[in-house]
Amino acid sequence: MQYRTLGRTGVQVSSLALGAMNFGRIGRTTQDEATAVVDAALEGGINLIDTADMYGGGESEEMVGKAIAGRRDDIVLATKAGLPMGDDPNRRGSSRRWLVTELDNSLRRLGVDHVDLYQIHRWDPETSDEETLSALTDLQRAGKIRYFGSSTFPAHRVVQAQWAAREHRLGRYVTEQPSYSILQRGVEAHVLPVTEEYGLGVLVWSPLASGWLSGAVRAGREITTSRSAAMPQRFDLSVPSNRARLDAVERLAVVADEAGLTLIQLALGFVTAHPAVTSALVGPRTTDHLHAQLAAADTVLSADVLDAIDAIVAPGTDLAAHEKFDTPPALLDPALRRR
Repeated sequence: MQYRTLGRTGVQVSSLALGAMNFGRIGRTTQDEATAVVDAALEGGINLIDTADMYGGGESEEMVGKAIAGRRDDIVLATKAGLPMGDDPNRRGSSRRWLVTELDNSLRRLGVDHVDLYQIHRWDPETSDEETLSALTDLQRAGKIRYFGSSTFPAHRVVQAQWAAREHRLGRYVTEQPSYSILQRGVEAHVLPVTEEYGLGVLVWSPLASGWLSGAVRAGREITTSRSAAMPQRFDLSVPSNRARLDAVERLAVVADEAGLTLIQLALGFVTAHPAVTSALVGPRTTDHLHAQLAAADTVLSADVLDAIDAIVAPGTDLAAHEKFDTPPALLDPALRRR
């Protein structure tokens, strides 16, 4: 396992990190299975665990808390807030009112007195940067969080938040968590250059592209992954973007075979090769899934392999741009583009 400095914090984190979204009802994972995954991750050298309040309505945080009991100090623990936690319109977003309340809820579910990294799950257009950063700064000074970061923010919002922190003399986001994979490379054109400019640590999610790069999705096979069952439209091969992804996967499989690698090793080795990336979050449901991903911990792709990947999916290109979560609202709503 490689270890890298998380932005400019001085904290050392593993190049592969454990994402706990599949713990509980989302991945149909029991507590014993979740604990086994955490055990195997720590044994494999992973020291960063990332979860969120809304994963399973808090169930993931509860499972992580039980799994790490007695070894909290050995783990860089991260969670997130901001996405809806119920129908009440104030149980979401990044207002001071909600963040102060929800952090206490997360700490209770995790069974800890602080988290190392608290992240705003999505940019909240209803709340000013000053409001959010002021609340986070106060929570940091209270000792409930060590650092705070953003997740899936558009590049211009990352910049705006950095400037707001400077203007109002508040703590700043020290990390960003974008979606990044061989099949979704758009962040290379805008987000990653910004994170490098401001010295942010980068924890990338979905490096296996929702299972497209796991080896389970191949031409001529029935697609039976858990993600395809939950979101069939993302794997419907009558959709042009999905057909483009499958074509790319088949070509990438050849590159992996010629390099003596699994497709998972190719995919994880690709994202961790980018100089802006600190860690790639893997989200296994089982220990078998985790061991297949841990096999990529020491994968270093040669320049020839990276060039071959570039020839299949061009740098800065998203093969399914409509699935991005950081698209500016005006690109999705025609009314916002017209007077």
